[in-house]
Amino acid sequence: MLAVFGLVLSLAPAFAAPACLEARAKIDEASALRYQARQEARLGNHDRVCDTLDEVGDRYNDARDGFEDCGAGVVAIDLRTELRNLRIAKRVNRCD
Repeated sequence: MLAVFGLVLSLAPAFAAPACLEARAKIDEASALRYQARQEARLGNHDRVCDTLDEVGDRYNDARDGFEDCGAGVVAIDLRTELRNLRIAKRVNRCD
């Protein structure tokens, strides 16, 4: 996740576009939701964990689309790694 934020910061001029700002907000939302999913897992609320991980995926997809729209395709490619990690988290929590 830190790699994504480092890459986001290095592309600062590209983020003047509204689509980039919205995409950045989606990454922030996804991070907060991942934290929430971890907390729900600790509490043993399996159904809520799966719902939250689905929401995280939606945010990452929205962010990837936003970065592609504003020309920051490198960040969009790096988000694929986060989506892959999300699929692993879903598998671990048996959310399929």
